[in-house]
Amino acid sequence: MRRILLAAIALVSLCAPSSAASQSGLGVRTLDGSGNNLLRSDLGRAGMPYLRVAAPNYAEGRGSMVGGPSPRYVSNRIFNDVGQNLFSENDVSQWGWAWGQFLDHDLGLRDERPAENVSIPFDKADRLEQFRNDLGVIDFARTPAAPDTGVDSPRQQLNTVSSYIDASNVYGVDKTRLEWLRTGPLDGSMADNRADLLLTRDGYLPRAGARGNVAEAPKMDLFGGQVGRPAEAVVAGDVRANENIALTAIHTLFAREHNRIVAALPRSLPAETKFQIARRVVGAEIQYITYKQFLPALGVRLDPYRSYDPTVNPGLSNEFAVVGYRAHSMIHGEFDVTVKAGTFPQEVLNGFRGAGITVKAAGGNVKLTVPLDLAFGNPALLHTIGVGAILKSLASEREYKNDEQIDNSLRSVLFQVPKPGVANPAACGSPVVNPDCFRGVQDLGAIDIQRGRDHGMPSYNELRRAYGLPPKRSFTAITGEATGRLPLGISIDDPHSLDFVRLRDADGNIVPLGSNNAREDAVVGIRRTTLAARLKAIYGSVDKLDAFVGMLAERHVPGTEFGRLQLAIWKKQFEALRDGDRFFYVDDPALATIKQQYGIDYRRTIAGLIRADTGASVQADAFKAPLESTTATAAPASVAAVAHCTSDRKSHGLLSPTSGRS
Repeated sequence: MRRILLAAIALVSLCAPSSAASQSGLGVRTLDGSGNNLLRSDLGRAGMPYLRVAAPNYAEGRGSMVGGPSPRYVSNRIFNDVGQNLFSENDVSQWGWAWGQFLDHDLGLRDERPAENVSIPFDKADRLEQFRNDLGVIDFARTPAAPDTGVDSPRQQLNTVSSYIDASNVYGVDKTRLEWLRTGPLDGSMADNRADLLLTRDGYLPRAGARGNVAEAPKMDLFGGQVGRPAEAVVAGDVRANENIALTAIHTLFAREHNRIVAALPRSLPAETKFQIARRVVGAEIQYITYKQFLPALGVRLDPYRSYDPTVNPGLSNEFAVVGYRAHSMIHGEFDVTVKAGTFPQEVLNGFRGAGITVKAAGGNVKLTVPLDLAFGNPALLHTIGVGAILKSLASEREYKNDEQIDNSLRSVLFQVPKPGVANPAACGSPVVNPDCFRGVQDLGAIDIQRGRDHGMPSYNELRRAYGLPPKRSFTAITGEATGRLPLGISIDDPHSLDFVRLRDADGNIVPLGSNNAREDAVVGIRRTTLAARLKAIYGSVDKLDAFVGMLAERHVPGTEFGRLQLAIWKKQFEALRDGDRFFYVDDPALATIKQQYGIDYRRTIAGLIRADTGASVQADAFKAPLESTTATAAPASVAAVAHCTSDRKSHGLLSPTSGRS
């Protein structure tokens, strides 16, 4: 008993939530990141401007956006995948994009308050336009200028969260949000709160009305039908946790993991000590998974870690947040969830079908195909299917290739559901998005281009120079293709310019066009026109190329998911996040103390966390898709939950455009 009490006292001194303790060097990780660097307490803190690697690129040098081809025009000719799936050449599973998004929400969030409106033009007469847009434009609002910038100095933007990998997406960056998330009373006294995070009785994130007054719940971004029903949104450490069911599932996983750690600690420890131990371990787990699984799976190789360096600024760069870390091409247009037959009663399966989910029997299993539009802003659907089944599904198949092609679910119908009167919602998103089902356009790829211009991103070649790479002198030098000329008789405005003429799998074998294998096995796609030719027809000169477009057009470095520029951006940022963090898991003495005293080890894999916190089983390396899918399992769901989900599906409306949250 005496040993336990002494360990508790030591850990309280390491973990006590005191800014004074932080300044005295006792080893405290604050919520907002302040005080991590003892020489400059503001480094990495929430509310700081993004750093810049390159000089800002504004039309008049201070804040006006540069011009260029219309982002939707570019999107229709470059990002348009015409429904052809191309998969990761390195067999990276969907955990690649899912973890990437979860991690993104730990690192950065621009100021979401809308500033100047600069809508993206929509040309309904464009010969390559397949979609109807009753709004007439694609809405876009600029990010507000950071205080005292944009007039006498170049416009900057704020990162509203801590840039450290510190689990701020689980716990938040302010005391008010964290107090709401903890299970104790909301009386302003954190010391009186219990050690657990608030979850429902069956282990899901709490709804905004969990404490009675929705208006007093922490702010959450709302998607789809949630705009009219804010009480149905779940609450987590980051405001974006409702965006899609995969993201919500990962948030749920780590809230459960926190509570699992708390339960494993001696009951004699004070609640505050147990809470801070669990928070410390969860933060280290996220770092460990990022550096030991996520980055290696994508082929990102960093320089060897030596030790904490207080001269390194761990702040997030604008170039990383706005260009380099936007990998929306990886995201699937649907979720394929396989469960054992009998997992769900027939009325639940009927409810799935009515909501727009395809349900197919396959031997002793049932396969659910969930369109991405249904997965947005729908935590009720996660509750119905089960968190274990969703997390397992992410490990079961490859993510899309990180290239210039973006699924139409993101490129045209972001956050939408089929319009009223559609007889069969399930036919709207599978196997490809049906434009006749929708009446608005939200184009994430076009928004990514516009956001780059909004934040003053340099041109493609200038960004290469900023990262120590030589400029490219031709479009074929970027793409690695043989020609930058359009074929005779084919123009940039010809819909047939995007036709696929040949597909190959990862081994170089021909995949027949239009076959079932073309939907599942294609890694390389050859079109009637080269990417270089289309880029040249749109931009004319390489020096006018938007950085985001040029980055995605680069030929990949063998063994990675990236071209040279994106790889350089990731390498620089993740080394800074590691080297400039005084609490990086390799050097954190509290973690060794926790393991010695309580046997709790932060070195957990995604597969291990899924098994421990959901009971589902996945392959050891969840970031690498297996050669053959394995039988999935999921906990039974309630009929009441699917009835709620079906109601969500019917009442979802067109969300006011989010302008691409980051």
